[in-house]
Amino acid sequence: MEPVSLSDEDAVEAVDGVHLAQLASGDRMSVQHYDFEPGATVPEHDHEHEQSGFVYNGVLTLLINGEEVVCGPGDSYVIPGDTPHSAENRGEDPVRGIDVFSPPRPNPDWGE
Repeated sequence: MEPVSLSDEDAVEAVDGVHLAQLASGDRMSVQHYDFEPGATVPEHDHEHEQSGFVYNGVLTLLINGEEVVCGPGDSYVIPGDTPHSAENRGEDPVRGIDVFSPPRPNPDWGE
């Protein structure tokens, strides 16, 4: 196994202002880096994967099954699989963090 570096991976603009980079992926989980520009929003969606995340820069506002959760630097969160959720950067600074998905979500179709 070789390490996967963020600097080696090309980020994809999944929606306007939200850049995602797929990192390491194993048999039972995968890791993704995210970068939300100020004002960027991921619309409500759901997927089978349990999603755990960690914010290290900025403030991410999540709406998880109708409940607003605000996460700043050093905060982590869990979104159960098949649960409707959205995310947005309401601040003036970029939001950067890491998500871990189980089962792995190595090549999602960002258009869905």
